[in-house]
Amino acid sequence: MTAEFAVALPAVLVCLAVCLGAMQVAVQQIRLSDAAAVAARMLGRGDDPASVVARSGASSYVSTEEDGLRCVRLSGTSSVAGIGALGVETTARACAIDDGREVEE
Repeated sequence: MTAEFAVALPAVLVCLAVCLGAMQVAVQQIRLSDAAAVAARMLGRGDDPASVVARSGASSYVSTEEDGLRCVRLSGTSSVAGIGALGVETTARACAIDDGREVEE
């Protein structure tokens, strides 16, 4: 093994680890965005979105009403290896029209 290869290999591995960590954070963001949209639609219909929020891996859930809209904000910390081990926080927000029904519990 040459000295150049011995120096380049760790740099390539670090670059690969950073790229994989960034992908993990992006997947977490997509998961939260989808879950926030579904939860907002469920609240708008008068359903309880607890099961969707639980499956999304969100660590924080906030529901608000704004001008006839039901809005949901989900936040979660990426906890997988790579960049996720640093505790990168991702947040997603979605709104849906409120049809006036109360949430059934």
